[in-house]
Amino acid sequence: MLRVFLTITAAALIAAAWIIWDRTRGPVSTPIADFSAPFIFGRFAVPPDNPLTEEAFSLGRHLFYDPILSGNNQVACASCHVQALAFTDGLAKSPSLSGGELGFSSMSLANLLWGQERFFWDGRAASLEEQALLPIQHPDEMDQDLDALIGELQTSRAYRKMFRRAYGEVSADNIARALSTFMRMLISSDSKYDKYLRGEERLTAQEEHGRKLFMAHPDTKVSLRGGNCIDCHSQFLTSGFRDALDGFSNNGLDSDEDLPDGLMAVTGNPAHKGFFKVPTLRNIAVTAPYMHDGRFETLEDVMDHYNDGIVVSDTLSPLILEADNAPQAGQQTVGLRMTPEEIDAIIAFLHTLTDDAFLTNPQFSDPFEGGT
Repeated sequence: MLRVFLTITAAALIAAAWIIWDRTRGPVSTPIADFSAPFIFGRFAVPPDNPLTEEAFSLGRHLFYDPILSGNNQVACASCHVQALAFTDGLAKSPSLSGGELGFSSMSLANLLWGQERFFWDGRAASLEEQALLPIQHPDEMDQDLDALIGELQTSRAYRKMFRRAYGEVSADNIARALSTFMRMLISSDSKYDKYLRGEERLTAQEEHGRKLFMAHPDTKVSLRGGNCIDCHSQFLTSGFRDALDGFSNNGLDSDEDLPDGLMAVTGNPAHKGFFKVPTLRNIAVTAPYMHDGRFETLEDVMDHYNDGIVVSDTLSPLILEADNAPQAGQQTVGLRMTPEEIDAIIAFLHTLTDDAFLTNPQFSDPFEGGT
């Protein structure tokens, strides 16, 4: 009996010591299991003070789906970024808490490890960590005071444990780090196009025609027809280019009189007036409506714009102005002037960018619904 008592007592002491140690120890750093990044997407950088860990990802996933991040506890990040829609919301402009609409369409969150290093349509955030906190505090988006949010999170035993394991403490910086880690892991690289690149699938004749048009800048001197897409949408990522502000462009939506500030509001440079971030075309078939203000409802509308609907303004991208498949001059409109068959082919190719695995990946889903 004494031996049994001593055994139970020792076990209890060990358990108690483990609890105390777990509460006082520093963060746990478990690298993301089986993490690999497609090499064709190019280089990427992760902040040294926010490495990709399982603990940070789990915390970020919970925060992303939790309406506790909003002042009224009713709006989560996932309210405007829905997984089945490639983390957009299917609206021209997201709803405002004060009624009406926000100024911009909800952007897809796919492949944020790559591409431009400035975020939002107008580039107002210089890092994902900065981007993560802005909607939380914006009065028309989530309207949450960060100190109040920290207080709410600290009352949750589950969140205290997750923060302790991921970063050590509940803080605004660590909220931003966790959300950024989750968003950095939203990698879409298993579409039909990706499988084609890996030699696992073949494109149809129409899709292949569309791919070639997508990659080509038209040159009538050598009878090269093209859709000019790659001039702004980098080849494999299909998002804007990384260098400097190359990932922002004026793509001919408005005249000088109606041109919104766009990137100029951030840089103060008049040459950036009407510049907006070039979005990824990954999963583009499920992210309608299109453009920064959601003005185009379908891919056909988008192609019509580039084909003969370009509006000339002082800061219009010369890559767009010079792209024309017709040899004769004197046309009344500026655009690609492609045939209906060529337009259909490009749209067919764009559909090969849909990644069903990404849209349904349980690791990116709402952890509160699945109990994980």
